[in-house]
Amino acid sequence: MSKMRFNLRYLFVRSLAILTVIVTTFNLFANENKAQLARLHYDGGGDWYNDPDTLPNLVKYLNTTIDTDFSTIQAVVKPSDSALFDYPFIFMTGHGNIQFSERDVQNLRNYLLNGGFLYADDDYGMDIAFRREIKKVLPERELVELPPNHPLFSCYFKLPNGVPKIHEHDGKRPQAFGIFDATGRLMVLYTYETNISDAWTDAHDPTPEMKKDAMQMGTNIFYYLMTQQ
Repeated sequence: MSKMRFNLRYLFVRSLAILTVIVTTFNLFANENKAQLARLHYDGGGDWYNDPDTLPNLVKYLNTTIDTDFSTIQAVVKPSDSALFDYPFIFMTGHGNIQFSERDVQNLRNYLLNGGFLYADDDYGMDIAFRREIKKVLPERELVELPPNHPLFSCYFKLPNGVPKIHEHDGKRPQAFGIFDATGRLMVLYTYETNISDAWTDAHDPTPEMKKDAMQMGTNIFYYLMTQQ
């Protein structure tokens, strides 16, 4: 009897392992031909990698809210990589230093001026470095603060106060800045003193209201990019 139980237990564990492999393979195959969102792997020492579930969680919300069909597997790309041009949306965040090489600067500039989009969310501590490095990329253009009545904040969900406050940081008001090309297309979005992506990840515990505000802000970013430009 004990031998039979052992065999049954062995068969169950083996079957479960096989099922896990099948499900994982299916998920990878299902995501294979879908557009991916990408995280920017920058140099300089800042933690570009923090909260790795940020984009996958946002994608799940987008796919059910505005019927997008993005892959739930995020890509990781360096600013100098030719693969940068494969992704319609590049996300960067972190707490520390950012350093773009000359090659990074040229490649990222070409990407942005040729239809690419970069969203940078200060997780606290990258403000000085980001402003310095993005100026190298687009020296002829300024970061312009977006007022609460900008279409970004009302194109899908209504956010009458503009960018919501998610994390206290230094207690300053939350701000959103944009860099636009010559046609008025938004190329770069930068959020400061809010940390929207803090409420996209499972690593933190925002209030339900903050979670809702952050996901709605993320949805507006994509809806605006898809419909307003």
